[in-house]
Amino acid sequence: MQIGNSSHNYFWHEKWVEAPGADSVKDGWAHHGIVVSPKTGNVITFHQAEPKVLTFNEDGELVNSWEVNVENAHGMTLVQEGNDEFLWLADNLSAQVVKVSVDGEAVMSIARPDIERYNAGGKYSPTDVAINEERNGGDGTIIVADGYGSSLVHFYSKSGEYVMTIDGSYGEGGRFATPHGIWVDTRKSETELYIADRSNGQIQVYSIRGQFLRAFGAGAGADWLHSPSGFAAWGDLLIVAELRGSRITLLDLEDEPVAYLGENTGAFKFNEGWPNVPHSTLVPGKFNSPHGIASDGEGNIFVAEWLIGGRINKLTRS
Repeated sequence: MQIGNSSHNYFWHEKWVEAPGADSVKDGWAHHGIVVSPKTGNVITFHQAEPKVLTFNEDGELVNSWEVNVENAHGMTLVQEGNDEFLWLADNLSAQVVKVSVDGEAVMSIARPDIERYNAGGKYSPTDVAINEERNGGDGTIIVADGYGSSLVHFYSKSGEYVMTIDGSYGEGGRFATPHGIWVDTRKSETELYIADRSNGQIQVYSIRGQFLRAFGAGAGADWLHSPSGFAAWGDLLIVAELRGSRITLLDLEDEPVAYLGENTGAFKFNEGWPNVPHSTLVPGKFNSPHGIASDGEGNIFVAEWLIGGRINKLTRS
């Protein structure tokens, strides 16, 4: 099945992989991230019912799995340090952020910052992690999005020492509301931090030091962006998962939309129980609730949806 437009055309692979193991995954939520290893091309994701990290090869065959001390890998970020790869996992359920090797060895964890908001009873529920990687000229800064808690974004040093927090209130985009996904953009001469300000229907962009630069999307005076939730990239393209928009949106270097993929407008309004709907209601070529997103070196896109039992589709660029 072909989706997209003449400039950005993709073939839809329905249920490219399904989580193996416990039957409970068929009845429980799947609400996790997904990444692709640039070294191996393997796709790494999460089985929330067990819980385990799962690794599939480019043909969708399970090649590895291992237990991890998180309840949910809601946000998954893969980084490269020298010849080694590591995973950063943001666990919204047990309120922790951890770094592990791609074989499951624990490396470090990031503590909830000791700030007034939390000391006064504010909730902490991290949803994503971004790293200003040294291999890209960065300093290793660790950035954590508290998307389901107090809608804050925290900055830490490479060693995990707390540096500062931003809440959006000092920029023109306004106070964050569910900063669900974050991403370090190295496509241009200056590194930038993209924040999926989901409940405000916009993307906010900051410098890597936390200075506001710009905001765009529905919450910033436009009407073409609905509910940005997470980011991937290929070449100059920014790939955005829109949860309630039930689509993938492709943006160019100027933050302008160039294509919508798998759009299913209104699914969140008309499907009872959305996003946790039964698989009998799913339609090939149409998304229900894009959540985790990743891309590989060929420009193919992998989308993990938030729904009962989960659905991971692969979009092959053609």
